[in-house]
Amino acid sequence: MTLTTTRPDYTAARKAMIDSQLRTSGVNDAFVIERMSSVAREDFVPESAKATAYMDRAIRLEDGGFLAAPLFHGAMLAEARPKPDDRVLVVDAGSGYLPALVEPLVDKLETVAPDKAANGGKRGDYTLVLVDGAIEHVPPQLAKLVADDGRIVTGMVERGVTRLATGRKSGKALALLPLAEMGIPRLGAFDRPQSWSF
Repeated sequence: MTLTTTRPDYTAARKAMIDSQLRTSGVNDAFVIERMSSVAREDFVPESAKATAYMDRAIRLEDGGFLAAPLFHGAMLAEARPKPDDRVLVVDAGSGYLPALVEPLVDKLETVAPDKAANGGKRGDYTLVLVDGAIEHVPPQLAKLVADDGRIVTGMVERGVTRLATGRKSGKALALLPLAEMGIPRLGAFDRPQSWSF
């Protein structure tokens, strides 16, 4: 007797994610819907989390990283509008999902771990930087990686509230403009150094 196992079909879950999480939140850009319909989120989480890969919350990964909620990735793509000539750096929170979404849309894509991006372990001149998580601030080491007139799209955390945020580099200045409030996992590598105040 031969036992055959069939891989679960997540097509319905992917469609439900598009219809009930992205579209209802105003994320309707055709290229975003196409990418998020094409890339299987279940391939980026541990076996034990595959059944919940499309829920509207972040999923903790075995290595301590995370896969952020679908709305964050959809809204980030819509805001970033990656272009075919973009040189992109993704600060990857450990899942590899965001790079998989973006890579076919751009000229060149590289990834870096949060600690290396925050502490100067990377060099480059990127027209678009995507940070897969919420950061307290943009440290100088990360700002240096953004090309002049380049864009950054990230999550930001301020007083415990996380929002999608965007910025553009002009000269050496790079400030973030907060946009929509949403649940985004925090990247501790970008926390401001603690200081004493009296």
